[in-house]
Amino acid sequence: MTTITLQLLRKLLRERPSDGHKGTFGQALIIAGQWGMAGASVLAARSCLRSGVGKVCIGIPRCNNDILQTSVPEAVLLHDTSEVRFSQAIDVDEYDAVAIGPGLGTHKDTAEALHEQLLRMDNTPLALDADALNILARHPDWAKDAPDGTILTPHGGEYARLGAAAVDLSRFVVVLKGHPTRIVLPGRSDNEVYVCPWGNNGMATAGSGDVLTGIIAGLLAQGYSAMEASVLGVSLHALAGDAATEALTEYCVTASSLVDYLPAAFKKIIQR
Repeated sequence: MTTITLQLLRKLLRERPSDGHKGTFGQALIIAGQWGMAGASVLAARSCLRSGVGKVCIGIPRCNNDILQTSVPEAVLLHDTSEVRFSQAIDVDEYDAVAIGPGLGTHKDTAEALHEQLLRMDNTPLALDADALNILARHPDWAKDAPDGTILTPHGGEYARLGAAAVDLSRFVVVLKGHPTRIVLPGRSDNEVYVCPWGNNGMATAGSGDVLTGIIAGLLAQGYSAMEASVLGVSLHALAGDAATEALTEYCVTASSLVDYLPAAFKKIIQR
């Protein structure tokens, strides 16, 4: 078991080339947000953009267009044929990483579309969160169709549901959210578990996990491995939470605060 340190993060975080352009830093696709859950898409998209990625595309039902267009003008929107939910898999050839799950819902159409999406992934880096995990808990055989090294980001309840359904997690990187958050790499030996020492109870607020998913998606799209994206993503998320709590108190932190304080988290790592 390894406790994450700033020294480790400094080794993992890459310098950005001075001649880099939008394409240099990757393109992420986030599939999120059914009717009434557009906020999950907004949070994931905003945090993804703050991760340093070059371009973010959001797969949304048509009902969420105006919210996303005004809340995250930097994102490119991909409209589902459904007005209210994710119902149709998306071709991923042009994307460097994909994240699925925040605010997704578990409707039958959405579950079937998720399965089809898994079958289309090939070797594209993938992160699954929230309702994507709840769907897998209901259809455990579908987990075999996710690429090796897929990142799963369950909280305790989602992890328990996956376990009760006997979903085989041995091929995946599991980010078990909590205090502390643990990152378990495939293989499951003590040497392949990373523990995040940062974070606080101010982060125990709705939407916090959506922010983490966006960060991880952005790092994957920039070419970080699943291990690197998980360790860096969890740490940036927690350091942002600590910075937000210091400024706002633990009573007043929201998920949007975590996005706003991501620059402070990056500075904590960069400054020696």
